[in-house]
Amino acid sequence: MGFTEKQEALVKESWELMKQDIPLYSFRFFSIILEIAPAAKGMFSFLKDSDEVPENNPKLKAHAVKVFKMTCEAAIQLREKGEIVVNETTLKYLGSIHLQKGVVDPHFQVVKEALLRTVEEAIGEKWSDEMSIAWGEAYDQLATAIKVEMKEESATVQNS
Repeated sequence: MGFTEKQEALVKESWELMKQDIPLYSFRFFSIILEIAPAAKGMFSFLKDSDEVPENNPKLKAHAVKVFKMTCEAAIQLREKGEIVVNETTLKYLGSIHLQKGVVDPHFQVVKEALLRTVEEAIGEKWSDEMSIAWGEAYDQLATAIKVEMKEESATVQNS
């Protein structure tokens, strides 16, 4: 069926609300990731040396903003182009770094759950099944693009 205009609007609307307090939602996003998968802490350089998620860590905030923003942009591209179109250099970097960090499919599910829970908390009563499906679809498409790049990077490394 494709990504609908309404789904794109839902993602954009909630992203606008979240942008009003990025430090809070960044912190919450990573807190949920570590709640679900405490071992993931070692995968993030800005969390490795800390027993808890640092509230005002600029690297944490920057990373969360990238995830939120790329997912939102993925939603817009899904609507406009019918697929995820990420700058090739960015996608290659994402594939490479995710491969280096040992990211596997279950990790993508953890991030998806954390993303959806963060958006739900951020927008409160505006949250709906439709909103969840819209963000979920945008995230899934972005994750798939990263996974494809990881496979290509892995093949390149093995053939070197």
